[in-house]
Amino acid sequence: MTSPVLLDLTDGVATITLNRPDAMNSLDVATKEALRDVAEQVAEDPAARCVVLTGTGRAFCVGQDLKEHVEILRSDARDELFRTVDEHYNPIVTAVATMPKPVVAAVNGVAAGAGASLAMACDLRILSESAGFNLAFAGVALSCDTGASYHLQRLVGRARAIELLYFPRTVSAQESLELGLATRVVADDDLVPTVQETAARLAAGPTVAYGAMRRSVAYAAGHSLETALAFESRMMKETGATADHATAVDAFLAKEKPVFEGR
Repeated sequence: MTSPVLLDLTDGVATITLNRPDAMNSLDVATKEALRDVAEQVAEDPAARCVVLTGTGRAFCVGQDLKEHVEILRSDARDELFRTVDEHYNPIVTAVATMPKPVVAAVNGVAAGAGASLAMACDLRILSESAGFNLAFAGVALSCDTGASYHLQRLVGRARAIELLYFPRTVSAQESLELGLATRVVADDDLVPTVQETAARLAAGPTVAYGAMRRSVAYAAGHSLETALAFESRMMKETGATADHATAVDAFLAKEKPVFEGR
């Protein structure tokens, strides 16, 4: 059987691909378990210096597999529906949002529900022109999950986040760019080479510094200026002790371009 989640690690870039194109990469239990395990694996792998999250076919990910959801809902095992957030969605988005390396979402088609939430947890969201976001939760009378309440309002503001959650619709790639949901929009045929170029650049960069930046921005979002400054100081001490920093200083003095090793 073909795995519902593929992993390729080449030249420091770990590409995680949701691989259920016939189901628009919806998330059944097997896919959620595989995605959780792969995300946690690359988070800990020092060889993975940049991570790309994408999907096969015409969708990025449309969220929960509703066919399986209905089957479970009508069975004697319906308590599984209330465990999936803690057992699957929360660990997945935590791994994506907190791993100490850059994460890029290559949004090749519609990203809906938890699929949209996962893309929002990434540092950069590069969309093809045919892609879009849909915060579909209200359409099935469910609250939002997979970090949507946290990341969405930080990207578009509280008022617009509430509007998008209350009145779900497909937000086009161009509107996503205008709202701040997308980092960049490219032609469909340009998505793969654009993401590859971006990921390669990040994978060749100072990985520890990127991870510290991720942590600093996330920390500052929920703390006062004083404590954020203290955290920045801690991150500066950590990154200042890295081999990459020493390499960068030596290269600067020699008027050369540094070659980072991610340590």
